Amino acid sequence: MHNHDCCHGNHETHHKHEEGTFYTCPMHPEILQDRPGMCPECGMNLVPVKKKHDSHDHDKHAGHSTAMFLRKFWVSLILTIPVILYADAVAIIFKWTPPAFPGSRYLSFVLGSIVFFYGGWVFLASAKREVEARLPGMMTLIALAISAAYLWSVYAVFAGEEALFWELTTLITIMLLGHWLEMRAVSGAQGALKELSKLLPDMAEVIRGGKTETIPLAELRESDIVFVRPGAKIPADGVIMEGETEVNESMVTGESKPVGKKENDAVIAGTINGDGSLKIKVTQIGEHTFLAGVMRLVAEAQASKSRLQILSDRAALYLTFVAVIGGAATLVAWLLAGAEVSFAVARLVAVLVIACPHALGLAVPLIASISTTKAAQNGFLVKQRLSLEAARSVDTVLFDKTGTLTKGEFGVVSASSDEALALAASVDSHSEHPVAKGIVREAIKRGLELKEVKNFKRIKGVGSEAELVDIGSASLSVKKIFVGHRGEDGIVVEVDGKKIGDIKLADEIRPEAREAIAALKKMNIKVAMITGDSEEVAASVAKELGIDEYFARVMPGEKSEKIKILQSKGQKVAMVGDGINDAPALTRADLGLAIGAGTNVAIESAGIILVRNDPRDIAKVINLSRLTYTKMIQNLFWATGYNVVAMPLAAGVLYSKGIVLEPAVAAVLMSASTFIVAINAMLLRGRKI
Repeated sequence: MHNHDCCHGNHETHHKHEEGTFYTCPMHPEILQDRPGMCPECGMNLVPVKKKHDSHDHDKHAGHSTAMFLRKFWVSLILTIPVILYADAVAIIFKWTPPAFPGSRYLSFVLGSIVFFYGGWVFLASAKREVEARLPGMMTLIALAISAAYLWSVYAVFAGEEALFWELTTLITIMLLGHWLEMRAVSGAQGALKELSKLLPDMAEVIRGGKTETIPLAELRESDIVFVRPGAKIPADGVIMEGETEVNESMVTGESKPVGKKENDAVIAGTINGDGSLKIKVTQIGEHTFLAGVMRLVAEAQASKSRLQILSDRAALYLTFVAVIGGAATLVAWLLAGAEVSFAVARLVAVLVIACPHALGLAVPLIASISTTKAAQNGFLVKQRLSLEAARSVDTVLFDKTGTLTKGEFGVVSASSDEALALAASVDSHSEHPVAKGIVREAIKRGLELKEVKNFKRIKGVGSEAELVDIGSASLSVKKIFVGHRGEDGIVVEVDGKKIGDIKLADEIRPEAREAIAALKKMNIKVAMITGDSEEVAASVAKELGIDEYFARVMPGEKSEKIKILQSKGQKVAMVGDGINDAPALTRADLGLAIGAGTNVAIESAGIILVRNDPRDIAKVINLSRLTYTKMIQNLFWATGYNVVAMPLAAGVLYSKGIVLEPAVAAVLMSASTFIVAINAMLLRGRKI
């Protein structure tokens, strides 16, 4: 099972996946996947590469880890200290000069060169990958900055000019430390999704030939019988063949209460068995399991972009060009003003560093990654990022009544006669409709005899009919029986077009529905209901639940028209349905929510799938959407605010006031802004929805 825990990166450019095209991180080339996205190590946007790295290339870059950056930082720091001590700035500020020795004039050049090639090479190599992919970004700016500082300093050493070795070495050292901190923060922020891939056990106990043997999970096959001990993880989707227990499904459905399981009940891979031991027949393995489906949907959602992300992507790309143009203009302006070349180059370096768009590029995708994972952990799956974004502006939630607000289990309230009930049950015994099942249950409960029928036909949205074989008559005769809606009398029973009785049924309201509607109203969201039932039934349910508006006697094909009516009033509508019969309505709505999806994670019409059949989760969806949007705005503020203030300072606009931003300080600010963005995103993980 592949763990694509990433989403689109920092640029708006899309790359169609072709044979031989893969995506890698400029900074961490060992990260390789078949779709664009965000590096799980550092959060940078992945760039396309023409072909998959061979094993040699992969091994060569295997050290691009968090530990490598820390090691490079310490080495660079040790080498930077003497460079700073022998810098002219120290002599001027502290009126102190370290002891000279033969060749001390070239000490900064030697140590600075080692830091540039040892510590800075990773940035140069990363920039090369960005340029090759035609996606200039953070690494390109850093590479330009340190190259400009190094090349000028090498020239300055032999031309007798002022070099920038102490600025260069401190810049590289701080950027290595900053990247290490960023990697830790980003990796921590994305860790929640990685936890999904750890839900499955490594081994499984399988019963073969009457014996139990422990095998790696990869060797498990469909139809295998696995033995699951109390407290162990269930290794694959399956059906209980023997045993009774309670299963903790919270990690895949968000339901904290253990679910009772007995023989013939389905179980989900990655969930935790309770106190009973189980024998389970494997029905799905690997990519076909529910957990794999969840991860696939999470990956797809993270790979889709919200409007805010498209905006930040565009801004990050523009910022890269602004930095290059601004840096060049700064250099030229200071040279024309008569400044020393070393000073002008230092201003160029500071502008390039301060303008690195890493924080801006991370601002939205990191929160998108966390919110999508948080959704999965709370029992709903985001198929499209735009759907989660749309949820925050929803002001009307339209419920399909049956099975959502009600249990979908109809009970007979009254029947005009046992004969009418028996005939209706005879026809409806061939139907799977909840109303039909309620009629049949009541007839069996009363001990009524069901007649033989043939040529059963369901009339969509109206009822059903069949032909009754009347064995009791002198000659064989066939009578047409109709059971369904005619007018306002509930369910009518007709024989050859003549009404012989009627049946009234009621669908029991779910207790969670009351809580769900109360929660939505508390959020100032209007609640509406749509149903195929009669006006009387619809009015009764609406009154009991306190629903603002309802549509009764609505055929399945007419539901989307009712949504258009609400939308014509300027309302933003979320439609809650079962994802099958309600497909056109779910598509028409501003937000489509498929409820009661169970383990079917392939519903195409809904933007968000509620794994549990629980309407209370709708308020959670809207809350998460609002929290996510707020966090994204906060991150965009942190990511852009420092640029607006710091870039002019880096260019030296306040130099006359004695305020100037050195390259090393620029590097600290750049890393700090990225770190703040990552930490702010991580705070979303702890928020209750």
